[in-house]
Amino acid sequence: MSESPLSPVLERQLLLQLGDRLQQLRKAHGLGTVEMAARAGITRNTLRAVESGDPGPSIGTYVRVMSILGVGGELALLANGAFQASVPGSASARSRRAASVVQVRISGDETSHRLQDMQSLALHTEAVRLAKKDKTLVTQALDVVNRWLATGDARSASLWREWQSVLSTGAWRKVLGRTRRAQQLRQASPLVVVLSEDVRQDILEQVRQLRSGIVINSTDAANPGALFAQKHSGTP
Repeated sequence: MSESPLSPVLERQLLLQLGDRLQQLRKAHGLGTVEMAARAGITRNTLRAVESGDPGPSIGTYVRVMSILGVGGELALLANGAFQASVPGSASARSRRAASVVQVRISGDETSHRLQDMQSLALHTEAVRLAKKDKTLVTQALDVVNRWLATGDARSASLWREWQSVLSTGAWRKVLGRTRRAQQLRQASPLVVVLSEDVRQDILEQVRQLRSGIVINSTDAANPGALFAQKHSGTP
């Protein structure tokens, strides 16, 4: 698992929210996907990936899309040093003024299936990462799906046969997307069997924290400029 101060689940949730926001802005500007992709110099598939919060597209691709939609200013400020960490011992570091805080959460009024899909996506993202490194895990998942096809529910057979193809060819994007088909594949998945119980429980705990709320702000002067995420049970 990543040792980033931002957990893998939180990182993915932030990307998902960014993708949603960029899609909303595009629609608010009256831009279709064909025109938007042409302006950004990317394909429609790449634009779909950006608007899905896919970590695959380069940061440059995200920057181009954000700039066209008029929200690239914050990145420009960061790149030009407008946001700087306080120097230890300086007046700003000694300031008692509260640091800026950003809270990320899946709010209680959102439907439960969205949280469940976030959890499923996080589990599959980690399973795919492990499977890419260790092909024996792919074989293990293939054995499971073949067993299901031999003895399982015929109603899921088409999904399981698609899983055979995904596992055999490494077409991981099919199961890591936000399309309806990707969600259906994750619901009928043999892949999460490759995850150890410790890894599974760690991901489930990250999702529980996200549901309660995650606070992100600057750390103390001993570690200027760093970020931390902590569980926060209050209402935003």
